[in-house]
Amino acid sequence: MRTWTTRAVPAVVGALTLAAALTGCNDSATDKTKGTSTKTVYRLGEASPPQNSSMTRSKDSTFTVTPIKVETGTKADVENSGLKLDASDGAQVPVYVTVKYSHESGKAMPLGDMDDDLVVKTSGNQRTKALLVLLGQATWPNCPAPDTQKQLGAGQSETVCTAFLIPASQTPAAVELTQGYYNPPLEWPVKN
Repeated sequence: MRTWTTRAVPAVVGALTLAAALTGCNDSATDKTKGTSTKTVYRLGEASPPQNSSMTRSKDSTFTVTPIKVETGTKADVENSGLKLDASDGAQVPVYVTVKYSHESGKAMPLGDMDDDLVVKTSGNQRTKALLVLLGQATWPNCPAPDTQKQLGAGQSETVCTAFLIPASQTPAAVELTQGYYNPPLEWPVKN
């Protein structure tokens, strides 16, 4: 029969204290997420949960984002767009993302306040934001530039096409909606 020595007791107490401390850390992290949705991956055509506006002018308003369709353009689309690319960017192709934005609640908000956090993730795990086209600098076939100043009131929605540029050697892997630094992005995988 084995007996406990006085030297073994401090080691056992230390191990139990460490285990309790680690368990306590895990419980507190879990408590922070209780009651919230942990779903972050959606199918194209499936709406996001309501998002809170981060813009001052539409504070306390909510909206949903529904990526519907993703199409990859060609190098010729870029050449014919009127967009001037820097040679150091290499060959680029446009990705056209059709998205439905729906204003859910709160004061009216410009369409541009809803599309600011949308990105395209590529097969090379790069992320790119939508092209900012000023004063008609670029035009895309079947993807007219949206009126980002158009106001949507609660219950209204708008379906728009947005252009993104990615390296020609890659394909779009997903549309993502970023949710700040501490939350994982929402993702709509693209089947190629």
